Amino acid sequence: MMTSCKKLSKKARYGAPENVLRNKLDLCSKHGDLKEALRLYHEAKLNGVSLSVHHYNSLLYLCSAWSCKDDEESKDLGIQEGFDIYREMDFKKVAPNEGTFTSAARLAAAKEDPVLAFDLVKQMKNSGIPPKLRSYGPALFGFCKKGMADEAYEVDAHMVESGVVAEEEELSALLRVSCGTQQDEKVYEMMHRLRASVRQVSEDTAAVVEDWFRSDAAAGVEIEKWNVEKVKEGVLKGGGGWHGQGWLGKGEWEVVRTEMGGTGVCHSCGERLVSIDIDPIETEKFAKSLTELASKREAKNTFIHFQEWLKRNGPFDAVVDGANVSLLNSQEFSFLQLKSVVNELHQISKSKKLPLVILHTSRVTGGPALHPRNKKLLESWRRAGALYATPLGSCDDWYWLYAAVSSNCLLVTNDEMRDHIFQLLGNGFIPRWKEKHQIRMTASREEGVKLCMPPPYSIVIQESEEGNWHIPTVTGDDLETPRQWVCARRRKKNPPLHTLF
Repeated sequence: MMTSCKKLSKKARYGAPENVLRNKLDLCSKHGDLKEALRLYHEAKLNGVSLSVHHYNSLLYLCSAWSCKDDEESKDLGIQEGFDIYREMDFKKVAPNEGTFTSAARLAAAKEDPVLAFDLVKQMKNSGIPPKLRSYGPALFGFCKKGMADEAYEVDAHMVESGVVAEEEELSALLRVSCGTQQDEKVYEMMHRLRASVRQVSEDTAAVVEDWFRSDAAAGVEIEKWNVEKVKEGVLKGGGGWHGQGWLGKGEWEVVRTEMGGTGVCHSCGERLVSIDIDPIETEKFAKSLTELASKREAKNTFIHFQEWLKRNGPFDAVVDGANVSLLNSQEFSFLQLKSVVNELHQISKSKKLPLVILHTSRVTGGPALHPRNKKLLESWRRAGALYATPLGSCDDWYWLYAAVSSNCLLVTNDEMRDHIFQLLGNGFIPRWKEKHQIRMTASREEGVKLCMPPPYSIVIQESEEGNWHIPTVTGDDLETPRQWVCARRRKKNPPLHTLF
């Protein structure tokens, strides 16, 4: 009897007007149907249905989406109805959340009122609701679009104070408004913030950078005679690749798209890029955070057992993501391909030690592993302490990444390390570490597996001691197409004619 009452109660709750309305509004949001959502909203008000923050947020989200439409009728409908709903929510004393404020800020931006959008973010923070990056976008982009640089900088400062980190889109907008208002110090600041957090820029950002260097404002900002020792000191403190001492040099800039040679020499200006060191303490911290996450997500003690094994058998000069190598351009698991890579790494190893091969236990106990030739190969690696089989239910990624980071060695994989596991670890350290440690591969019938060693220079915005700038773009970011760089340097003036004779 009690069970049937519980079932009835659950069914009754599901059929309550508030829940029926919620489900219908969720469908409207899914299909972008504002008009039907508004009909449901007004009908609910007439029927005295109690609306929650979820109901209001669904409506505000739809209104903010329509406020961005191209046709004026839809845009006006979204803005007008959105603000009416927001006022109604306030009148009914329904407590807003981050989603409420963000949708309202987007409505303000659509109304071309970035001041209101920023006020809403301030209200959010004063209400004890931490703003997110998306909360700031309407105000920041609105001010930048209107050329209101000082107000945009105020939003940026508020973000920093709130612990919200600007990404490329926000930094690019700040860079653009700084260029447009000819605030060279702010342009310089944004260039270095892009260097620190973005590293390789999109085509849109590259175009903003090129426009700046080609402008009269950039040509007019100069330091003809600078303190060489201070510049060198800045380079040393920064770990190489930048000095932070301002726009060195004098006169117009020459701006070209170019490529880098194998050793990092610019094909345009002939300057050699540097390899920027990763702080060993930062590497140690990353290895610690990796251990903590892996230990939580792996079966009890399995990762600790791996760390102990690594201490006994390591360190290694290279780690191999066995599955990634063996399945490269192949539908079947290829031990021949894996053996080829291991042998090549063995030959180039400074210690002449075999690399560590990480394979899931299923790969070493079944399938192609049962072939006598492959069994013999695996046994030889196992005896040499160069093979680790990850246990059932484990994720190989934790193991090969930790092994490579803790050994501070090379890692052979074409995995871009962008999935949810690596997102948990944050996206600041991994791109820089990959650049210096990841060996990628190509495979063909003619050449077999070919290893592509990490470049001997850092693929990041670089400011040289001579005042030149090199900005890497994402264009050509693969193994076959050379990456495109923006090279900016002061234009050399032709000598007077009399000096030529």
